[in-house]
Amino acid sequence: MKKLIIINGPNLNLLGKREPNIYGSLTFTEFYDEIKQKYPNVSLDYYQSNIEGELIDKLHEVGFSYDGVILNAGAYTHTSIGIGDAIKGIETPVVEVHISNTFGREEFRHQSYISPNAKGVILGFGLQSYELALESFL
Repeated sequence: MKKLIIINGPNLNLLGKREPNIYGSLTFTEFYDEIKQKYPNVSLDYYQSNIEGELIDKLHEVGFSYDGVILNAGAYTHTSIGIGDAIKGIETPVVEVHISNTFGREEFRHQSYISPNAKGVILGFGLQSYELALESFL
C-alpha cells in the first residue's frame, strides 16, 4: 500500500469560501473525504499550515518514510527558497500541485522555487490536480 501525504500551504484552509470563481466551492475536507473513499488502497494523510517553517518541518518529518508528497505550497511556491531546499534535501518524491493555472494569473505566480526539485508539476485542473498527482504515484 502506497503511503502518500497531501501538504497544503497558506490560505488553502479557506477553500470553499475563498474566491470560489478561482478555487471552487468545495472545501478541502469534503474533497479529501471523497478522494480517500475513491482510493481505499492508498494510505493518504493530510496536513495544512499557513506557516512556512511548519511546512518545512512536515517535509522533513515525512521525507524519508513516505512514498510521495503532493504539495500545494500556495503563495510560498513563489517566495520560499527554504521550501525548495527542503524538497531538495529529502528522499521522498514531491509533486507540485496548483488548483489554478498559475501561468494565467499575475506574473509573480509564474516563478516557482519548488518546480526545480519536484518530480513533476500539475496545475490548472481545479481540485482534480491533486487526484492527478496521486495517480502519478500509483
